[in-house]
Amino acid sequence: MAKSLYETLEITESATEAEIKKAYRKLARKYHPDINKEPTAEEKFKEINAAYEILSDKDKKAQYDRVGDNMFGGQNFHDFSRSHRGAGNADLDEILRSMFSGGGGFGGGFGGGFGGGGSPHKQPNLDIETNVTVPFVVSILGGSHSVSVNGERFDIKIPAGIKSGEKMRVKGKGHAQGGRAGDLFLKITVASNPEYVREEDDLVKSFDAPLYAALFGEKVTIATLEKEIKLNIPANTKNGQRFRVKGMGAMNRKTNVRGDLYLKANIVLPKVENLDEELVKVMKEKLPKE
Repeated sequence: MAKSLYETLEITESATEAEIKKAYRKLARKYHPDINKEPTAEEKFKEINAAYEILSDKDKKAQYDRVGDNMFGGQNFHDFSRSHRGAGNADLDEILRSMFSGGGGFGGGFGGGFGGGGSPHKQPNLDIETNVTVPFVVSILGGSHSVSVNGERFDIKIPAGIKSGEKMRVKGKGHAQGGRAGDLFLKITVASNPEYVREEDDLVKSFDAPLYAALFGEKVTIATLEKEIKLNIPANTKNGQRFRVKGMGAMNRKTNVRGDLYLKANIVLPKVENLDEELVKVMKEKLPKE
């Protein structure tokens, strides 16, 4: 049984879902009218999109696998498409939708569905929905992030303060067909960062504080997402004590106000064997045991 839809996407009938998608993306990019200026490219592009719409849908693929090219009256898909391009100004997508919805049947008995007098059909959904992982620093400060979708790589602008689970819309980056282009809908996941924890609009970062600084006070240099800052640690600083740096947290996208950065002290104790013997002796004698 001939099954020319597979030939259109240049794959075998045993191709997996991933292989079908990969083949479609490769061919869609090759024959996209904006890239390929050959006179036949646009029609080839339409055939590729139509073939993928069928083979990427489990129900439609199952129907086609049962009857093969008999549904095109015994013609292969290319000849079928070419013979109906101008018939009553019918659109290939509308013809296929009619066939798979049961409106025309198989084996060539399409009930005149190729003429201009049939009932109207909805335009195909050309939008794409996908997930994208954004680096932590970009999610806080905003910036450009590169994504690859539908065989095309391009940069998108990430707004400062975006959170995991939020969605972004990129106009005109969906599937393209018949001079139309859908939109790209991105579901955002923010990558974790080993140095920072986000608490609503605030950020928390641990930093190492030498024992001397914790006991007697001292300025320490700390690298943040934006710049290095000097933090004045007061005497008698406790382990886990937090210091607030105003306005260096995440942007609240509703209020357009940034949260704060909290620096959490991790007091680093020196190794006893590295201390001066006399100092150790004095500490043993003088340090309180409770």
